Amino acid sequence: MKYLKYFGIALAVIILDQIVKMLVHYNMDFGTPGQIKVFGEWFKLHYTTNPGMAFGMQIGSEYGKMILTTFRLIAMFGIGYYLYFIVKRKMHVGYIICISMILGGAIGNLIDSIFYGVYLNNAPYNAPTPWFHGQVIDMFYIDIWEGYLPDWIPVWGGSYTALWPIFNIADASIFVGVSIILIFQGRFFKEEPKPAQPGEVDEIQKQFIEGEENR
Repeated sequence: MKYLKYFGIALAVIILDQIVKMLVHYNMDFGTPGQIKVFGEWFKLHYTTNPGMAFGMQIGSEYGKMILTTFRLIAMFGIGYYLYFIVKRKMHVGYIICISMILGGAIGNLIDSIFYGVYLNNAPYNAPTPWFHGQVIDMFYIDIWEGYLPDWIPVWGGSYTALWPIFNIADASIFVGVSIILIFQGRFFKEEPKPAQPGEVDEIQKQFIEGEENR
């Protein structure tokens, strides 16, 4: 039961992430024409897809996306086993919840990468196969600044870029999970007091007795 509770958190993230993505895909126009303002000019819903890693980065190879998706698949099993391990070790509840959120976010985006190229037909036109080449659906846009970056900037130079990346529920779950771990790591990984050795117990008792006699 204790395992189901935390894996259930991951499952909840996955379900919510996929529901939102399907709502966006079937109810919004792609790109700027379908953009919906939520809070003024700074927070919008913006349907876009991400063919690679975070911030639109890609592995420069014909099979780069397949390599990335395979790596994500292996990482998913690794995180899943780690979650099982830390629940078994009865680590801090807050830390376990954060790992559950990270696992759910990782699987949420992995589903896009594996299946969306086939079921939503959104794989890049030059992909060797639609399987494992699906593009991740993003929609939450915090509009701080967008425009063309100078060519001299590494990686993103010469492209039209948003200062704050467009993200989804899965990304947010991973980001929040990692952020909480970094902020509260002192509490999550607090060292437990070591049990006293037999000789140390005798010494403590001796000091206690001497203290009582000197009163």
